Amino acid sequence: MNRWRLVLGRYAEKQISFTREIQGESLSSYQEMDEVLDFLYSREYGEDVRREGGTEGSRLTAATWIRKIRTLFPKETVEILERHALKTYGLTELLTDKTVLEKLEPNQELLESILQLKHLMKGEILEAARRIVKKVAEEIAEKLDREIRRSRLGRLDRNRPSNVPSIRNLDMQKTIQKNLKNYDRETGQLILERIYFSARTQKYNSWRMIIAVDESGSMLGSVIHSAIMAGIFARLPMLDTRLVIFDTQVVDLSAHLEDPVTTLMSIQLGGGTYIAGALQYCESLMENPHRTMVVLVSDLCEGGGVEGLIGTAAKIIESGAKLICLTALDKDANPSYDRRTGQMLADRGAYVGAMTPCQLGDFVGRIME
Repeated sequence: MNRWRLVLGRYAEKQISFTREIQGESLSSYQEMDEVLDFLYSREYGEDVRREGGTEGSRLTAATWIRKIRTLFPKETVEILERHALKTYGLTELLTDKTVLEKLEPNQELLESILQLKHLMKGEILEAARRIVKKVAEEIAEKLDREIRRSRLGRLDRNRPSNVPSIRNLDMQKTIQKNLKNYDRETGQLILERIYFSARTQKYNSWRMIIAVDESGSMLGSVIHSAIMAGIFARLPMLDTRLVIFDTQVVDLSAHLEDPVTTLMSIQLGGGTYIAGALQYCESLMENPHRTMVVLVSDLCEGGGVEGLIGTAAKIIESGAKLICLTALDKDANPSYDRRTGQMLADRGAYVGAMTPCQLGDFVGRIME
């Protein structure tokens, strides 16, 4: 009954009141839960929840709310409450108070909120946000990298560490770097605890991959994963990777591929969509079309006229380059895109569809083979 009372909220207080302590859960803890839930969900009634006085005896702020939910609820519930606060009720003060921001659970939902509200941040708050972006981006990259390594493209990477102890495969630079801590100043000798080998140490960019990502508001999740994936592709020796993001303008982020924080914080969400203009820019980056892949990540909702988009896409395909259109996904991971435009692109020879990172790695690997 106490939990039902929490679900129904303070307007059920006359019909159902908190009763007795059960299994070590005190009556006061239920009352505190009710207070923090009311702070958030009273927004459904359009009320000013930052009220003075009342039965709670103190004014709840975003900072005290964060502290209390972390002591009252399990981690999974805390993440749900934080997500509702940011996405459903627009509690921007969670991201504009450094103390509060640093207490939020680092995850993709928080990363998305930071990217949407970074224009409100400056100074220490912005630096704290950048640290969160870095942490979450590294976690996503680690997961995506594992998937790419399992794919056909990952098996083509001849620059991975090798266990074959051949002088031809000796990675001298890494061996020295990893053993510098064992340098003996008195004798001038470097003691090698471990020798590192690589199957092939030189980069041999045989293919150029140009990734163009639509940064309109509905594409946020796709932008994050695409930017991080581009950084992973850039580390592969057989790929010369370029990254551009676009709305009605095109921004080339290729110089920042090794810095996911700079890449992600450069995203400007919203605005119109001019896919044809982005593909025209990609076309200008093509040096050897027969060894070029253009990967378009978009919902294919063109704002500049579908005829121009189809014409530019056809020119890329006719040049000998591969055009891969990765469609946006909705919150349930279902493809969400303009199917008519997608069909027109497919009819002209583009690959159009949704793929997991591993499937994309397999697809790219087959093209290169």
